[in-house]
Amino acid sequence: MADAALRLKTLLEQLLGAPLPVRIRAWDGSQAGPPDAPALVVRNRRAVRRLLFKPGELGLARAWVAGELDIEGDLYTALDLIAGLVWERDEDARSTAEALRDPDVRAALRGLVKLGGLPLPPAPPPEEVRRRRGHLHTKHTDKRAVSHHYDVGNDFYEIVLGPSMVYSCAYWETPEGTLEDAQRDKLELVCRKLALTPGQRLLDVGCGWGSMAIHAAREHGVSVIGITLSHEQAAYARKRVAEEGLADRIEIRVQDYRDVSDGPFDAISSIGMAEHVGAERYLEYARDLYALLAPGGRLLNHQIARRPQRDESTYHVDEFIDAYVFPDGELAPLGTTVTQLERAGFEVRDVESIREHYALTLRQWVTNLQADWPRALRLAGPGRARVWLLYMAACALAFERNRIGVNQVLAVRTPKSGASGLPLRARTWN
Repeated sequence: MADAALRLKTLLEQLLGAPLPVRIRAWDGSQAGPPDAPALVVRNRRAVRRLLFKPGELGLARAWVAGELDIEGDLYTALDLIAGLVWERDEDARSTAEALRDPDVRAALRGLVKLGGLPLPPAPPPEEVRRRRGHLHTKHTDKRAVSHHYDVGNDFYEIVLGPSMVYSCAYWETPEGTLEDAQRDKLELVCRKLALTPGQRLLDVGCGWGSMAIHAAREHGVSVIGITLSHEQAAYARKRVAEEGLADRIEIRVQDYRDVSDGPFDAISSIGMAEHVGAERYLEYARDLYALLAPGGRLLNHQIARRPQRDESTYHVDEFIDAYVFPDGELAPLGTTVTQLERAGFEVRDVESIREHYALTLRQWVTNLQADWPRALRLAGPGRARVWLLYMAACALAFERNRIGVNQVLAVRTPKSGASGLPLRARTWN
């Protein structure tokens, strides 16, 4: 068989009802499609079987993670082209049941079965999270989900994140700046929004590898409690704190935010953590943080947001992200987050969207990963490294195309007197 690419292209176009915008290069060496476009490399028939047994995003993801699908050419261009067929199809497109009544579609499926070979579906790659029954976002399930994402290995994250070891959106002055400068500026922006002063107590929820805690203690003279559910992160952060000579001002704990009981704090930073909380737990999260703040204390909640759906009851989590990247993670629209913070008692005083900044950050992380790819493969394994490459590149495009956003929400536990403590022109931090 020397025409697998042409057959595959023809059958996929019959199924999709649209021309494929990428080339296909198949396992037999054949190619078909636009000659100047990036190529989707189908390394074996197993990739076809994955798409047959799990059509759409998850089937593509499994084949990618297993190394059965690859991309030749610019990764971002290829993902952008494929997104139009997989992630951005018209919401009014016909249903699967309607499509299967079409004789041309049924014929295309029979052709794919013949091309891919059956009968058994391939097992999912080992990197995929196996779904368990029971309630989401218990302390146990949250710890397991955090471990899946963050306990990949500190050396691997050093490759991706660079010296700053900050795993959240940076704050860029210009696109030509350095990642380290942009991450330092983000940490400083958070500290200034919180109006940190020497002697105050800061709770850093989801402290990661300790960068925010170290910056706040070193540059603003505060005492910091940093909490994480990752043992690997905590060990790394404690080592950094000791090397900075800040052990007398920073304590790093492996602790759930629901178990913190030694408030009140003057300020709380939650940077890239609230995405793990879950919709059904979010009000509890907001109330817990409110209770931990002293009157007049500030919360800086830095969080990714999705766009609202026309019908919120039809919203489904991203299958690839949920299975391979952030198990049980949930994104909420910005309005939902603000409403829940207000229901908990907070006065929301400022919202800043920094969506474009995250696209720049993710592109730099992808560059870092690709620049040290052989070492990343050794440290994390091919499957996990491929997960991170696809996830970060796809997310960069999602932020650029306004499919998702990221916001810093400044909220205050305003005392009964009504004095918020903010200046009349609050955005002096800029």
